[in-house]
Amino acid sequence: MKILVTGGAGFIGSHLVPKLIKERHDAFVLDNLYSGSKKNLPADTRLFVTDINSPDVLPIFEQEQFDAVVHLAGQTMVNVSMEQPVFDAKENIVGSLNLLEAARKTGVKRFVFASSAAVYGDVEESLLPLAETLPTRPMSCYGLSKATVEKYIRLYHDMYGLEYAILRFANVYGERQGDSGEGGVVSIFAKQTANNQNIRIYGDGEQTRDFIYAGDVADAIIAALTASTANDIYNISTQRETSINEMFAILREIADKKINVSHDLARPGDIRRSMLSNKNAAAKLGWQPQTSLKDGMKKLYDYLRLNIR
Repeated sequence: MKILVTGGAGFIGSHLVPKLIKERHDAFVLDNLYSGSKKNLPADTRLFVTDINSPDVLPIFEQEQFDAVVHLAGQTMVNVSMEQPVFDAKENIVGSLNLLEAARKTGVKRFVFASSAAVYGDVEESLLPLAETLPTRPMSCYGLSKATVEKYIRLYHDMYGLEYAILRFANVYGERQGDSGEGGVVSIFAKQTANNQNIRIYGDGEQTRDFIYAGDVADAIIAALTASTANDIYNISTQRETSINEMFAILREIADKKINVSHDLARPGDIRRSMLSNKNAAAKLGWQPQTSLKDGMKKLYDYLRLNIR
């Protein structure tokens, strides 16, 4: 299959593209290299250095005639989305529309979109684990932009027959992650621990998240690309709650270091508990996460010890 991965030189893309190549797919990457790097890609990867908003996107699609698109590119920081909502909308909504139009005009068969748990907003704890059937009530411009693109994708399916898979990622973590995004706290703590820096936890640390390893996310994307069924929304998660305190205790055990921890005031708007149901992905994609939090964090920490400066 001939597949274009937007944002493929970034964090999740660096886990996905090598797997696609290993499975003998013809993988191409479109990335503006703002946060991604050529170093994250296998040496022989075909890379188009351009932005998803660029007019150059359509000629690339026309030239290559892709079978499928995995759309990972976008603005991922919630605070930036609130401070610069127009920028967030341009990157996440208008850029996605540019790709959808190129896909429509060139006969792309399937469009896999990296959405987010942020589309749910702050949901009653009694509804955990959150299912895809819940209404979306985003509490940030970032979450709203993701929910909006989801609606455009479904419209393009209804109007033009474009197959899709919308993947709502939980808190993704792993090697080559920046400090932004919803799983960034794992990367931040791991880097600080590797550098023997003190850790600051906002609030009491008992707030929970559903941490999913990037390699498992890459496997879910491949499952969505190759599944016989399409046109659905899937939570990509572990369906396990882990508190920030528990996550740091695992990290401290892996590092075998004594790291000082301080607690700061809880940040306004922080969700207290978060966990997504992954039953739909298990049933329809045949996908299940394979990496425990301890194993995934060990991979991340070992990578940082070797690469951090």
